[in-house]
Amino acid sequence: MNSPVQLNVSRETYERLQIYADLLKRWNPRINLVSKASIIDLWQRHIADSVQIYKFAPHPVNHWLDLGSGGGFPGLVNAIMAIEKRTPFHMTLIESDVRKSAFLRTVIRETGAPAKVVTGRIEDLEPMNADTISARALADLNTLLSFTERHLNIDGVALFLKGASWEGELQDARTKWNFQYQIDKSETEDGPVILSIRGVERV
Repeated sequence: MNSPVQLNVSRETYERLQIYADLLKRWNPRINLVSKASIIDLWQRHIADSVQIYKFAPHPVNHWLDLGSGGGFPGLVNAIMAIEKRTPFHMTLIESDVRKSAFLRTVIRETGAPAKVVTGRIEDLEPMNADTISARALADLNTLLSFTERHLNIDGVALFLKGASWEGELQDARTKWNFQYQIDKSETEDGPVILSIRGVERV
């Protein structure tokens, strides 16, 4: 099935994303990587939504860390894009669920994406010193900033895809954390935004 959205990627990258999409549809009934309702709109809701954050990373990126990767959004999508673009040089996907980790490793093997999977809890891992961190539908901003403080290097950027409640989360987070931020509207949906965050420190 062809993609119903314009992704602005090469044919080779699109073909790898198609391999990914086919694997996800095959695995999803067993381990619920995405909701049954959203898999109908997989390319718009998940793949295009993940592609859009690529340009906000400070390329070239050496190490990109994706938190709570689940079905691979947005980290695995951006790792697949890196095959052709050669940045990020390496993607680390953190996922605590063993079965989802197995799925992610299968996609990496089938697509050749420059990524590895770490199965574990984000807060228990040794600091990763990443250049870029990403997360989507994982936790509230306060929790994400605690992960960022632990795993992002001093000059790095965190890219968070946030839903319609982002303004309240941002206001609450600013009472507990100092950080610089940029807000960009989602290209795939009205309401959600991409938050680009730097310089995270506790108040």
